Amino acid sequence: MQQDPESQASRPTHLAGVDTRRLRYFVHVAEELHFGRAAERLHVAQPALSRQIAHLEGAIGAQLFDRSRSQIQLTKAGETLLPRARDIMARVAEAARLTRRAAEGMSGMIEVGFVGSATYSILPNILNQFRSSHPEIELTLQAMNTAELRVALVERKIDVAFARPLISDAEIENEVVLNEPLIIALPSDHPLAGRDEIALADLAHSSFVLYPRQPRPSFADTILDLCRSAGFSPTVAQETMELQTALGLVAVGAGVSLVPASVEESQRHGVAYRSIAAPVPTTVLSLAYRRDNNAATVRLFCAAVRAALVKN
Repeated sequence: MQQDPESQASRPTHLAGVDTRRLRYFVHVAEELHFGRAAERLHVAQPALSRQIAHLEGAIGAQLFDRSRSQIQLTKAGETLLPRARDIMARVAEAARLTRRAAEGMSGMIEVGFVGSATYSILPNILNQFRSSHPEIELTLQAMNTAELRVALVERKIDVAFARPLISDAEIENEVVLNEPLIIALPSDHPLAGRDEIALADLAHSSFVLYPRQPRPSFADTILDLCRSAGFSPTVAQETMELQTALGLVAVGAGVSLVPASVEESQRHGVAYRSIAAPVPTTVLSLAYRRDNNAATVRLFCAAVRAALVKN
């Protein structure tokens, strides 16, 4: 076939003329083996379609159709290109789909930080529901105390956090997820274990298993403030980062501890849970995120948390 000057000029070695539109035109012509029918399918004029195929042949440097017969046929070059062109088109369509989903927050990754006590309440259900409804979004989880969560959010090492107490920072937005009573965890053979409820002041002579006071703020601050309000400064027998470890220490008689009420659902041998006499203190679990984090995945996650709270 005699190439026209325009086609000859479009034969650069970097194949700039091989774009997805021309590949799509090629696939349609290859399937119809008729320029007129292919043009109708593509809703383009037949001369324009012929020019685009000529541009593609010029860019590739090979004739794709044998036009010497009454019905055009694919050349060996065209037969070689056809399955590869279909594959390229499928990959482009998939890339576009995934890109749209990412822009809509339907794929990607979310870094979630949380305090250990959140795993006893609604956090597992929230995460499981989110994973079920958004399987293409990967959740990575990191346990930290509240002070560490604040730093991680400010430094953008995590996207969202479930914190206790609230994170106080101008860059951070807090949404209350759960406001629950505090209860007392004490050894099952503790002298006060026989009561249905215990006044905080009655714990003045008990040793406490506490959470680290540094870095601040921490859940320990809440407990210390409550004890001071009850008229005493607690004797701290041991500090531990993990709530599970704290309960283990309570079980072996190392001391008592204040825990969120949801912890009682996880029964542990040797530990008794008792209500605190009025006024009953509460503890807030919050969803925290940077005010300037406009990532679609984060917006979607926060919306899912709010929806889960309404449902529950």
